[in-house]
Amino acid sequence: MKVLVTGTAGFIGSHVALQLLERGDEVIGLDNLNDYYDVNLKKARLARFIEHPGYTHVHADLADRAAMENTFATHKPQRVINLAAQAGVRYAAENPHAYVASNVTGFLHVLEGCRRHEVEHLVFASTSSVYGADTAMPFSEHQPTEHPLTLYAATKKANEQMAHSYAHLYGLPCTGLRFFTVYGPWGRPDMALFLFTRAILAGEPIKVFNHGRHKRSFTYVDDIVEGVIRTLDTLPARDSHWNGNAPDPASSGVAPYRLYNIGNAETVELMRYIAVLEQCLGRKAQMEMLPMQAGDVPDTEADVSELIRAVGYAPKVSIDTGIANFVSWYRDYYRV
Repeated sequence: MKVLVTGTAGFIGSHVALQLLERGDEVIGLDNLNDYYDVNLKKARLARFIEHPGYTHVHADLADRAAMENTFATHKPQRVINLAAQAGVRYAAENPHAYVASNVTGFLHVLEGCRRHEVEHLVFASTSSVYGADTAMPFSEHQPTEHPLTLYAATKKANEQMAHSYAHLYGLPCTGLRFFTVYGPWGRPDMALFLFTRAILAGEPIKVFNHGRHKRSFTYVDDIVEGVIRTLDTLPARDSHWNGNAPDPASSGVAPYRLYNIGNAETVELMRYIAVLEQCLGRKAQMEMLPMQAGDVPDTEADVSELIRAVGYAPKVSIDTGIANFVSWYRDYYRV
């Protein structure tokens, strides 16, 4: 297939693009290479496949309406995976307009391109952050998500609702994936594993929020990529059992639309995560214990039974293997 992947210089997007190319798909990769974090890391991710004969790169911003219209008109993708977004949950407090421009206006441009060019299937990234103040766990797609705690989460909630409206009005098949904490090689420098590794190797203290009493559905990037691509290959349909008197948020009776959690169903305590990292690095961490950050939640736990049933999704990589792989990549990339 010809697949437009937005965010191909990003952490997950680069892995997805590489896997699609390896299986023989043609990839149109779009990224604006912004400087939210190290642009050289983004360029290094792209360098892994930018010369591949099946890859075409488009340097553009989702929020640039003309550029997005031109991308769809020129390349006419059959399917689209939207992974581009303004990253960083807490950055939204400082730059709210950047989030709305990329995550809302930009997503509208993706939807419009899909509609006007009869794209077969749009798969888009949402987030476990939409569960917000909900405390009923494991988090299920069938429960409401009306209380996001950050603007980032609110923009992703908006994406889910915008996609449903386009699926209903124009028959555009849309699938949203709520990512739980993703880690692995080529990860983002603003995420915990990256920050911890850098600090421990430099002999600096790491900041451990909520005094380490977090639990997360840490998910290795290869497991995420497999789920994304399996989902791309599986078009959603209207749910014949859907009831408007008791509407299920995860599906629709009036549109080809689905929402899935994608993550590891097994939760890991943050202190255990740090202990594995210490073992892989061969060094002990100095820890600065801090209270929980505003907008954060103490625990996340993914119910991924629906994605298992729909596409056979099955995370395989343990944190012991996954963190070891990350540390190996980090030492090699940064020559530490």
